[in-house]
Amino acid sequence: MAAVHPVAVKLDAEVHARMRELAKAQNRTPHYLMREAIAQYVEREEKREAFRQEALTAWATYQTTGLHVTHAEADAWLAQLEAGQDVEPPECHS
Repeated sequence: MAAVHPVAVKLDAEVHARMRELAKAQNRTPHYLMREAIAQYVEREEKREAFRQEALTAWATYQTTGLHVTHAEADAWLAQLEAGQDVEPPECHS
């Protein structure tokens, strides 16, 4: 079992009451709901940060190489994918 570290979270009275009611309705503890909410938040934000880092890397690569696809090329490719065609992405060019 992974080590656990207790953390205090201060909630305003309204949120705390809502948490208790939701936990009761789901036959869970408020503690369980808070742990789940925090785990989901952290996972979502890690994915968002990874996406941001990929975008920054792609921007830096573009600035260095100038390789790109146009909006029309990307749009046409996405339309083919949406239509169910298994097509390769367009080639990058300068």
